[in-house]
Amino acid sequence: MITVLIADDQALVRRGFQLILEIEQDLEVVGEAVDGDDAVDKARELRPDIVLMDVRMPGTDGIEATRILTADPDSSTRVVMLTTFDMDQYVYEALKAGASGFLLKDVRPELLVAGIHAVYAGESLLAPSLTRRMIDSFLDRPRALDPKAEQRLAGLTSREREVLALLARGLTNAEIADELVVSATTVKTHVARVLMKLELRDRVQAVIFAYQHNLARPRAADPNAHR
Repeated sequence: MITVLIADDQALVRRGFQLILEIEQDLEVVGEAVDGDDAVDKARELRPDIVLMDVRMPGTDGIEATRILTADPDSSTRVVMLTTFDMDQYVYEALKAGASGFLLKDVRPELLVAGIHAVYAGESLLAPSLTRRMIDSFLDRPRALDPKAEQRLAGLTSREREVLALLARGLTNAEIADELVVSATTVKTHVARVLMKLELRDRVQAVIFAYQHNLARPRAADPNAHR
């Protein structure tokens, strides 16, 4: 059973998400929070697997609440940010704060459910409309590399670097296994080692790390794509 806490200042929104999730046999909504401070308190009390966190709430907003929760070394709770605002600044700040995913509130119910399962399994989760802009923005920004991060990167094997680059392309474990002609279990082990060695929380942070350290490049656009 995957436990979920819903944090949103609008009661109708919380109820809507609850109705979607409660029909799933392996999902359980264990609580609701009305603002960021409430979300932090409830998450610490209930220890949910996933928090669906609204970005903009009164008082402590969702991004600051996420930063507080993900900074707790004893917590395994993952945060999925939800918002009606398709704005880059929220995406970057949420991911920097430690969010494991970011979706718009108008996401289809089946994609919300699939997203919760993906984040619970350690996969990354970004609305498709946001992914390309996030990558392009990171490439355009000046990047001051952390010497300690460089040391951690040096500890990766060649195969682990290869897996990291494939993660940055958004491939699932199954797709990476096909690409490298290895088993999905082997890929899962490699991914776990990459995250451990680089001291990263999840695959979203691994994607960011890969682009920041020039281990990945966006694929060239197809010149015939708009013809």
